[in-house]
Amino acid sequence: MIRRLLVANRGEIALRILRACRELGIESIAVYSGADRGAPHVTAADRAIAIGPAPPAESYLSIPRLIDAARASGADAVHPGYGFLSENAAFAEACSRAGLIFVGPPAAVIAQMGSKIFARRLVAAAGVPVVPGEIPDDQTDRGVRRAVERVGLPALVKASAGGGGKGMRRVLDAGAIDESVQTARREALAAFGDGTLYVERLVERPRHVEVQVFGDDHGHVVHLFERDCSAQRRHQKVIEESPSPSLTPRLLARMTEAASAAARAAGYRNAGTIEFLVDLMDGSFYFLEMNTRLQVEHPVTEQVTGRDLVRAQLLVADGQPLPWTQDDISQRGHAIEARIYAEDPAQGFLPQAGRLERYREPHLPGVRIDSGVVEGGEVSVYYDPMIAKVIATAETRDLAIARLTVALREFTIAGIRTNLPFLVSLLEVPAFREGAIDTAFLDREGAALAAQSPAVGSRIPNPESRVPGDSGESRIPNPESRVPGDSGESRIPNPESRSGYDPWDPPSLGRVDTRVTAVQPTFARKGTARASAGKALMAPMPATVIRVQVKPGDAVRKGDIVLVLEAMKMELPIRALGEGIVAAVHCREGELVQPDTALVEFIDPIRA
Repeated sequence: MIRRLLVANRGEIALRILRACRELGIESIAVYSGADRGAPHVTAADRAIAIGPAPPAESYLSIPRLIDAARASGADAVHPGYGFLSENAAFAEACSRAGLIFVGPPAAVIAQMGSKIFARRLVAAAGVPVVPGEIPDDQTDRGVRRAVERVGLPALVKASAGGGGKGMRRVLDAGAIDESVQTARREALAAFGDGTLYVERLVERPRHVEVQVFGDDHGHVVHLFERDCSAQRRHQKVIEESPSPSLTPRLLARMTEAASAAARAAGYRNAGTIEFLVDLMDGSFYFLEMNTRLQVEHPVTEQVTGRDLVRAQLLVADGQPLPWTQDDISQRGHAIEARIYAEDPAQGFLPQAGRLERYREPHLPGVRIDSGVVEGGEVSVYYDPMIAKVIATAETRDLAIARLTVALREFTIAGIRTNLPFLVSLLEVPAFREGAIDTAFLDREGAALAAQSPAVGSRIPNPESRVPGDSGESRIPNPESRVPGDSGESRIPNPESRSGYDPWDPPSLGRVDTRVTAVQPTFARKGTARASAGKALMAPMPATVIRVQVKPGDAVRKGDIVLVLEAMKMELPIRALGEGIVAAVHCREGELVQPDTALVEFIDPIRA
């Protein structure tokens, strides 16, 4: 059995892996950057090793430093979690060369399926339907433009490497082709180091449904049914659920069969996900990509199947057969997950960074919370702004949604803006309740929902104004009172050992003290920056300058992109607020700028 595991990640996924290690008696090693000293995953592990400063490239993305940490700790295995290096074939190969077990598929499989172009060809040969499109041999901007013109509009320009919406741009009109190609390539190079692009026809109003698959070294491949991820914004998932509210049994059977066929064709091992676009108009579905790792939304599958995916990952990596056969796996009830992010929906979902002055999770039956933060901790500009995942489970979809809504209203977060009110608004939308949304729903309706969110938040009482005599302590956990090494998941029922407690039973909620708070710093709209006395554009938040598009003497018009920032894995184009002449540029590409830093100064006040 694996003796000592190094977790090459941070936050809630690191804590999730550490819990699985404790159950299996595996010694755990955490790694941490300068920004994460004292973070929950560091204190929860048996041992922790510093691997560098806060920037990911110098810590969590540094293969040499992670391999050195594994060697120094005497680890015999490495779990990459998700994000960072989880789908990096070079990292998997480096682990293998160092004599370390990589908890994931072999490096060759990661490389093959990490190329969306190769994966597309592979699954098509296995009989899995793919979206009509073209892989241009000419990878210049002009060559990709010609491919878009041949495929026809609307189209998607997509990066061959990576995932999560990075390097992906919709093209709705001919005038946007060049900018879309250039932006997609730049994002792909920055995120994955590979600017290869291809083009697909844009499927109008599809649903996004993915199938969890698992393989081992003994020739076994199984699926663990589907997750519906149609509630997404700019290709970033917001709500995930299982079962899908839109699939017929026949369509689901066809999709799970296709997913298993794709995994077998790839020679897949360990946990992975086959993602599909579904056109409900004619019942067709198309292969989108394969994620060669554990997914953020894996708790949804765990809750409805009663199977511990992380435990199975460790067993399979150890060379053991899968702990279950296809006939052992079934769905029970309904599970739905919402991702809480440090972002401001009212300001274009601008990512937020800062101190969590107050952070209290609700304790409710049938509700699981996976988080990696504590009260007083920092949400860093260097990493993804996700704070927690809230998963509600019940015997019906309606009850699961009701439980999730109550749990989100019970959350208390102060010191930083979050999307909590936005999530509540989304769950109350009739189209969502009816299971009738598509992947572009939030791109069309998100702004209107965000505008409603403050009103939703205003209906939620402030935790400082409790009923006299109500301390609220029975519902609010003290983060300092946890057992050392406890990620806070001890209150999550293990489906394998419920001890009489059934998370699907309706809760007896009694009086519900619903509350969500946020201390709201002033930031600019996404895509703009604030003006100082009408003469300068100011940085809205800590960010890295990735492109400067103006120089002194240039004239700009309202809406022109002046420069592009990157913060918390998002590109933020900074646009001119009106007409003006550039007097000076106070930043350079690659520089980290702080909030309220003057970026570009103008000769005269900008004319709106």
